[in-house]
Amino acid sequence: MIGFTGCGTALVTPFRDGEVDWQSYEALVRRQVSSGVDFLVPLGTTAETPCLTDEEKVRLLSITRQLSGGKPILVGVGSNSPAGTFRNMELLSDADGYLVVVPFYNKPTQEGLYRYFETVAQKSDKPIVLYNVPGRTGTNMLAQTTLRLARNPKIVAVKEASGNVDQVLEIVRCAPEGFSVLSGNDDQTKVLMDGGAHGLISVASNIAPDLVSGLVHAIAQGRTEEAQQLEEKLHPLFKACTLESNPIPVKGGLSVMGLCTSEMRLPLTPATGSTLEAMKQVIGSL
Repeated sequence: MIGFTGCGTALVTPFRDGEVDWQSYEALVRRQVSSGVDFLVPLGTTAETPCLTDEEKVRLLSITRQLSGGKPILVGVGSNSPAGTFRNMELLSDADGYLVVVPFYNKPTQEGLYRYFETVAQKSDKPIVLYNVPGRTGTNMLAQTTLRLARNPKIVAVKEASGNVDQVLEIVRCAPEGFSVLSGNDDQTKVLMDGGAHGLISVASNIAPDLVSGLVHAIAQGRTEEAQQLEEKLHPLFKACTLESNPIPVKGGLSVMGLCTSEMRLPLTPATGSTLEAMKQVIGSL
């Protein structure tokens, strides 16, 4: 069974005049593959997935597969109901694993979360990566619930974006062998990996895939001084990526680089002038 460790990029979906900019997407995927990232993550939060049609989702995954160079693909399939998630799994079956977010809006209990993810895992023929991002979903999946789910052999990892370092490190400490803990926040990569986490699913690596993957690999391989230097170099980019709701700033940064437009789909709006200016400065310093 494929595992997910190292640096994965949560890919943006570029738009032009209201449509997906397929040419830019292909170029972005090629850039990621050639820059040393370990796996690709289409159709997550950063992809503006709730605003994509089924046809667009299928085509984005197909392009990612064609250009992946054999790198594993972890595709976002989560919804706020089992039926919706099952439907996405069927639609997006040409992936190597499924990223399943904590159900949003419903505000389930911890027992509800446990039963939901167990039900999804039972239905899946591919490895499941849990995704805890309470700032988006309204519910924090506690360490105890994640650890209960980690006993299921189909559930191979968690993307932890709670921001609670103690919570994440408790999962690292108590998880069974072979279960990966991935940072969901760029700026917590070093502290979590120093504590035993296994990698990162990154937003910032859309802009600097070589540097972000270099940071992850340096930490994993114990190259402490290099890791510290890279973390200090990347810190302003990590902060700039949080100036507005993700993926507004990172798309603004990519537009500064000429790699795609800063266009979003409503209800998200393009980066403000101050965010673009901050991104220009940060990218210039890199």
